[in-house]
Amino acid sequence: MQSIHYNDNVFINCPFDSAYKHLFDAMVFAIHDCGFIPRCALEEEDASQVRIDKIYSIIADCRYGIHDISRTELDRDSDLPRFNMPLELGIFLGAKKFGIEEQKGKKCLILDTER
Repeated sequence: MQSIHYNDNVFINCPFDSAYKHLFDAMVFAIHDCGFIPRCALEEEDASQVRIDKIYSIIADCRYGIHDISRTELDRDSDLPRFNMPLELGIFLGAKKFGIEEQKGKKCLILDTER
């Protein structure tokens, strides 16, 4: 079932660390100032819900998305890349391609280090 705010919701897919916080705050401000509703994984506090299910639910409720995949470099501690942001972009694009008619109208902005 689609959210009553579907056409106003903007899914934010970006790093949630302290180095990115100023950009995240600017995105939230700009989205809100333009009359839209910013949405992201941080809004859900139900620890009993699986994180990927939270992402599915939020993406299903958002017509628009901003996806910053510029930070997929290797993590210093684990030596593994950050796959969550490209994964969430893929889920968003999959919903657009294979979802019900309303989902096919999704639009997104993809931010990366290169065009």
